[in-house]
Amino acid sequence: MGKKDSQQTRRQLRNSYLTTVISIALVLFLLGAVGYLMLNAQRLSNYVKENIGFNIVLKDNVRDAEVRRLQKYLDASSYVKSTEYIDKERAAEELKKQLGEDFVDFLGYNPLLSSIEVKLFAEFANPDSIKKVEEVFVSFPQVKEVFYQKNLIQKVNDNVNKISFVLLGFSALLLLIAIALINNTIRLSVYSKRFLINTMQLVGATKGFIRQPFISTSLLHGFIGAVLANGLLAGGVYILHRELGGFIGFDNIELIGILFVIVIVIGMLLSFVSTFFAVNKYLRLKTDQLYF
Repeated sequence: MGKKDSQQTRRQLRNSYLTTVISIALVLFLLGAVGYLMLNAQRLSNYVKENIGFNIVLKDNVRDAEVRRLQKYLDASSYVKSTEYIDKERAAEELKKQLGEDFVDFLGYNPLLSSIEVKLFAEFANPDSIKKVEEVFVSFPQVKEVFYQKNLIQKVNDNVNKISFVLLGFSALLLLIAIALINNTIRLSVYSKRFLINTMQLVGATKGFIRQPFISTSLLHGFIGAVLANGLLAGGVYILHRELGGFIGFDNIELIGILFVIVIVIGMLLSFVSTFFAVNKYLRLKTDQLYF
């Protein structure tokens, strides 16, 4: 009979440990997924901003040497990511494709001007910085005018800010949920051993001695749960990379590694804090209070 009870107790402990680890893993997986989404939201924002182009329209009498000199100057600028020279003939060919007819034959001449398409780095692709950059571009003697979609840039920046606030709020909410779920799971686990804690107190064990095995086990569960969460996260990232490789991928290994470390630290830290306070609660209770 005693052997059967012992086996049943061990089975219950295994089930309790397994439930705790799985609960921690799932919560941390959701937390890590939101963190990864935030990293790629910034990446996607930068991608969009860096593909909003300036068209620097050149004067008709500008020589090739002056154009090359201007393009080299732009390439060397700290705010310019890339430049591309589009001559009159290429501009005409592109417009022909868009219109579906040869307007040059109809007009008898090519009315288009040569231009340089400029793309800025993401940190300069905001209305204030773009206004200053535009002033610099217009000051060049080779430049006739500068064209870009002001409304599009404003909308992109506004939407990026809105998405960032939503993700930040969602992350904070999910963190609170993670804390509550992990805390409740661990409290239930400690609750099932409240009589063991009381027995150890009665035989003279110190509070630190009683807490130590609970905290060690909890840290191990937090670590295992975090490793499982990172495994699920890595699988999800791989699938997203395969489906959406242009926007989401493994190219920034350092950031992904930092995210995985943060998940492990959060898992172990929440487990430690929850266990510490849960054990302390039952260390303060008297024997007759354990039944309520």
